[in-house]
Amino acid sequence: METATGSVVGSWLMNILFAAIIVFVGRAVVRWLVKLVRKLMVRADIDPILINFASVIANAVLMLFVLIAALDQLGVNTTSMIAVLGAAGLAVGLALKDSLQNFAAGVMLVMFRPFRIGDFVDAGGATGIVEKISIFNTIMKTGDNREVIIPNGQIYSGTITNFSARDTRRIDMVFGISYDDDLLTAKTLIEEIVKGHDKVMDDPAPVIRVGELADSSVNFDVRPWVKADDYWPVRSELIEQIKLAFDKNGITIPYPQMDVHFNKGEV
Repeated sequence: METATGSVVGSWLMNILFAAIIVFVGRAVVRWLVKLVRKLMVRADIDPILINFASVIANAVLMLFVLIAALDQLGVNTTSMIAVLGAAGLAVGLALKDSLQNFAAGVMLVMFRPFRIGDFVDAGGATGIVEKISIFNTIMKTGDNREVIIPNGQIYSGTITNFSARDTRRIDMVFGISYDDDLLTAKTLIEEIVKGHDKVMDDPAPVIRVGELADSSVNFDVRPWVKADDYWPVRSELIEQIKLAFDKNGITIPYPQMDVHFNKGEV
């Protein structure tokens, strides 16, 4: 009887020892594998945010296999445990559907990089400078210094306009003058101001031409090219300078107007 009891105890002790060895060795192997994955991802020039997140996920998944192997060594029915974990994972996945969508979108944003930190973008219903890209959301700073936090799923499922993606931008402006004003004089004034601005590029050359004979005005399309960082300052300066030049030279910018004629009928 004592021999049988001792044999059972000895078997349990051996199982516990082997389980401990599995955990110890498995943990060391997992750490080595995670470090190897990190090195490979760094060499592939993958974004640090994705590297850190992938390392955490890989470590958790691999350690789960190690723990299952250790419990199996102890005689625990791991088959039913795996089924329970699968069901629990499905339930958690359904409960966190939106979060998982944001996570997947965050991975895609980090991998394909439609924008980077510091870019001025219009995405997810907000316009601003990108300050941070995390796995679940993106933080932007608006022009009036507000912080906007947008779920990545909302960004990736919509249209993304990156104003900083190109080195240069074209400023599209329209200036209307009265039909009574001298068209060539107005065009000459616009050309002098636009081409004389030190931040307007010579190549591509600015476009200045009559674009429309509107109801109340003759409209000029004015389209100079500038460096992307100079877009808003140059646009404001050109509008101001052209308006002042028009005022000085008697060129009027007409208001929309309508002529109404009444016919006096006989009583």
